Amino acid sequence: DVASLSKQERMKYDESLRMFRDTLVVMETERAEGHAQGLAEGRAEGRAEGRAEGRAEGRAEGLLDTARRMKSDGMPAELIEKYTGLTILEIDKL
Repeated sequence: DVASLSKQERMKYDESLRMFRDTLVVMETERAEGHAQGLAEGRAEGRAEGRAEGRAEGRAEGLLDTARRMKSDGMPAELIEKYTGLTILEIDKL
């Protein structure tokens, strides 16, 4: 019971309570900052992955478009394969 403490004991109790509360505040701040940093890093990573996927899809579509034009111009599948990196099977499907 806090009321039955001596003045000296009460001072020690109050000091330990302040230290405990300060520790809680520091821990909560660190947790919140870590969470915010983790979210920001996750968002940045997601945007970078999205950009990379978009570029890869764009390149793939460009290769397919080029291969279609080459095929429509009568170029042999072997040359289309050589210049685009597509397989003969992929070229035949165009």
